[in-house]
Amino acid sequence: MFDAKKIRKDFPALQKKVHGKPLAFLDSAASSQRPTQVLDAMRAYFEEYNANVHRGIYEYSEMATQKYEGARRKIAKFINSPSEKEIIFTKNCTEAINLVSNSWGRSNIHKGDTILLSQMEHHSNLVPWQMLAKEKSARLEFIPLGDDFKLDLHEYEKLLHRHSPKIVSFTGVSNVLGTITPAKQIVKMAHDSGAVAMVDGAQSVPHLPTDVQQLGADFLAFSGHKMLGPTGIGVLHGKAEILNSMPPFLGGGDMIKNVEFREATYADIPYKFEAGTPPIAEVIGLGAAVDYLHKLGMQHVREHEKKLVRYALEKFDGLSGITLYGTRDLSSRGGVFSFNLKGIHPHDLASILDQEGVAIRAGHLCAQPLVQKLGAVATARASFYVYTLEEEIDQLALGFQKAQKAFGV
Repeated sequence: MFDAKKIRKDFPALQKKVHGKPLAFLDSAASSQRPTQVLDAMRAYFEEYNANVHRGIYEYSEMATQKYEGARRKIAKFINSPSEKEIIFTKNCTEAINLVSNSWGRSNIHKGDTILLSQMEHHSNLVPWQMLAKEKSARLEFIPLGDDFKLDLHEYEKLLHRHSPKIVSFTGVSNVLGTITPAKQIVKMAHDSGAVAMVDGAQSVPHLPTDVQQLGADFLAFSGHKMLGPTGIGVLHGKAEILNSMPPFLGGGDMIKNVEFREATYADIPYKFEAGTPPIAEVIGLGAAVDYLHKLGMQHVREHEKKLVRYALEKFDGLSGITLYGTRDLSSRGGVFSFNLKGIHPHDLASILDQEGVAIRAGHLCAQPLVQKLGAVATARASFYVYTLEEEIDQLALGFQKAQKAFGV
């Protein structure tokens, strides 16, 4: 049975108080908390077999390599990759997208080509493509957001026919709206038009069952720190045939087969894209996080969040002066709520809520064009995860009322 109260006991940071109040941590979309199991796995590396990987012919190094590559296999299994060789470690989702835009993009995007994104993108899946488009004199187009806070697939189909994009890159779940995109359908439509497809899975992989073979995307990027793992570790999954055709993103040690003074030959995937000493402890920590999520069951994780979203919608419907952004269709919504309270700036609201022990995000949420499209300068955001309780949503709603009273609205 999925028991969030029992799960919370595994998270030391959630046992603390903030300003004398029980902590309601509602900012997991930015970065989740870590369970003891992840902290212990990383501590064990530092205390018991701290050494570099792939390079030492001694016990510590061999143990570190075994754990490091073992984590790669766990992650491949977690997303049902056909091979662990298709798992490339980066330092976060942002770097994974930059890897694709720089390596695949510079080789395949040319003057006049179209890069198709969506209006829901995080800056991580927008700015790298802007940079590439500027460098290559390419064109950026965007799948529009409908009035239902979902992507307009009819307009998407028109864009595919009109522009024949080289790549379609889009988010699996919006970090602002919580909208779950029909990723498998978007990918298929992209492939049918001859485009490569990439999914920014930063908000989807931690919260939804993910099967890359069913998804069909050529690339999938995600971050460890949003799925109970440490910061400083991300993953790029790519289809082997595409990865093999791409040039390295970074040069240095461990990504080569042979080096001479004037030339070098590169290692096979995934090592071709993992230059230098990797984030060993972080990879091991992410492996432990994947173990934890696998034990919970990703379908249970999803059902828990649907329950919280339903509860939050009912709770917020009873409040005055609140503007909610996002679909009310539970089948297409993750555990992310962006909102504004009339007469209160989101930063002021976040400050008052902090005094009540409630941690939320406020600002443009690293998705400034989307927030502006919503008609807002900034928004506040509450986001849920495996350890979130209904009582924390109650605590948030009570904080709203105190903020309204303090501002006289």
